[in-house]
Amino acid sequence: MADVERGQRAYDYRNDDNEDNMEHEALLPSQSKAEPDNHVPPSPTRSSNVFCSKPRFNVLHVSSAFITGILGCLIAQYTLCGSSCFGRDSSNIRPHRVAEAYAPPWAGSTEVHPFPPTSPTNVFPSLFPTDVGYPGGTPTGAEPAVIATAPSYPLHTGAAQLVKPSSLGDKAKSKFDIFKKWGNLSPWYSVGRGAFGVDSDPATPETCRVTGLHFLHRHGARYPTAWASYGGPADLAGRLHKAAKHWTASGELDFLNEWTYKLGEEVLTPFGRQQLYDLGISMRLKYGFLLNNFTETNTLPVFRTESQDRMLHSAMNFAIGFFGYPFQDQYQQSITIEADGFNNTLAPYDTCPNARRMPIRARGDWYVERWATIYLKDANERLQAQLSGYNLTIEDTYVMQQMCAYETVALGYSKFCELFTEEEWDGFDYALDLSFWYGSAFGAPTAHAQGAGWIQELIARLEHNPVSEHRFSTNATLDDNPITFPLNQSLYVDATHEVVVLNIITALNLTYFASGGPLPYTHIPEKRPFKVSELAPFATNIQFQLLECTSTPGQQIRIIINDGVAPLTGIEGCPEQKDGMCPVETFVKAQKKLLQEVDWQYDCHTDFSGLPDGPEWETTTGDSPKGF
Repeated sequence: MADVERGQRAYDYRNDDNEDNMEHEALLPSQSKAEPDNHVPPSPTRSSNVFCSKPRFNVLHVSSAFITGILGCLIAQYTLCGSSCFGRDSSNIRPHRVAEAYAPPWAGSTEVHPFPPTSPTNVFPSLFPTDVGYPGGTPTGAEPAVIATAPSYPLHTGAAQLVKPSSLGDKAKSKFDIFKKWGNLSPWYSVGRGAFGVDSDPATPETCRVTGLHFLHRHGARYPTAWASYGGPADLAGRLHKAAKHWTASGELDFLNEWTYKLGEEVLTPFGRQQLYDLGISMRLKYGFLLNNFTETNTLPVFRTESQDRMLHSAMNFAIGFFGYPFQDQYQQSITIEADGFNNTLAPYDTCPNARRMPIRARGDWYVERWATIYLKDANERLQAQLSGYNLTIEDTYVMQQMCAYETVALGYSKFCELFTEEEWDGFDYALDLSFWYGSAFGAPTAHAQGAGWIQELIARLEHNPVSEHRFSTNATLDDNPITFPLNQSLYVDATHEVVVLNIITALNLTYFASGGPLPYTHIPEKRPFKVSELAPFATNIQFQLLECTSTPGQQIRIIINDGVAPLTGIEGCPEQKDGMCPVETFVKAQKKLLQEVDWQYDCHTDFSGLPDGPEWETTTGDSPKGF
């Protein structure tokens, strides 16, 4: 499900009348009821003027009450569960589970473990100060510069904390990695040298030095979003719950008989928090030396994120990894508002109505639904044979694959992952390619327009000149202020969603990734350069490196996506250079020309309600049909 998908809520398996306000309330500051710093907790000792009296009851009274209580408990227990409670045979007694008290299987269909408690009784901030002094020695060392000093570039191999199913392939021989088969739900990983056709790695090229970095990243792993037109884990949980009295599972699906839905909604998972913390540490090791420029100019970096809960917390976790604790005085965090009607280049769909309307919003789902009937046909029949009393649809089977990914990044492991073959996981990965190609990238009619605003800001930063006109999703109030939108930093960090990352890749005209489209829904192409698991997984990141080289005149730029150097030859004037570099002047000129070709008003506001489904109308540039 794409991050921008909101609207109708998922099946109300919690019967929570306030569920629609969940995300809104999550963005508000918590209102703690902490006592003043000078508050002293009540003493547990008795005061000296308390008098002790003799007991009013003798041993007979106490014994009688104790025996009566035991008899009452036994009678109540027998009434509730009959003689089976007292028999020797305990084979029918299910093992104790913490959540059984309020969420037995299919009585509520979901488990929730709310933390922290709303009103803890032992909170006394005055007794737990965050700083007591006596820090010891605090000398700092030189800033790291792994990008330039190390003999090899450090690669990110995935997710050490997550557990893969042992049933897939021979671990010693198979190169199959299920974590790389979940499209936008995959944990980010280094794609490897030459993954995008450029035989170079992200390390500083010979004769060059890095002078600046524009860093764009996605939020970390999250729970499912609240809305889906096709698929959706909460929807499947709701359907199974509704029919709970009529079905039983066996074989590989036997675990469903005791399974409960344990996923939250929208916010980061623990693993998602770790992803951004690790990413912050990684970028500090690679580019920490750029902070020396801020010391020399007596300024602080300004990083940007959005108000949405998972976006803000991703930025905070990145910052604590990059700067260490405490990080508040080491940089300034710009938090833009993500809500309808607010101009925001990191959430451009909020001012582009067509990005939220049908049928454009559901174009990707049209392809996914048809592809799923092909690649999941055998799986659906195989699983249906193990589930009696419930009609398992192709969509249900597709959601089980989604459940595997979501449960793994949320809980560390999922039994759903064991249900499918390697070929079926390849099919799932391609289904998500279809979804995002047609919904957010080169095959989406609003992708170019949505990515244009951030490109406009990138040009302003590269040229050190303010944004000249606000005809896209730029925010004039923030972008015209040199404090909130500085133009002379050597390091920029922006956080956004995967759909916006794909919008930007499209708007940049990185045609290498469009060369395999339009994508068919009938089969997986033998070679396809567009893979969402490589371009927009959880915590995906793009480095826009600025370099100065003794062997090449003028400032250079190159684009590195998840540690893979992207070819810039689709950008007018950029040469086919061995390290993927292009002169900044040439790059900026080409991007300005592309911006002039974007018709924001037409692409975002034209009524496309009669737009034909599927391949009757297609694009490979992310632009809407003109003259429609």
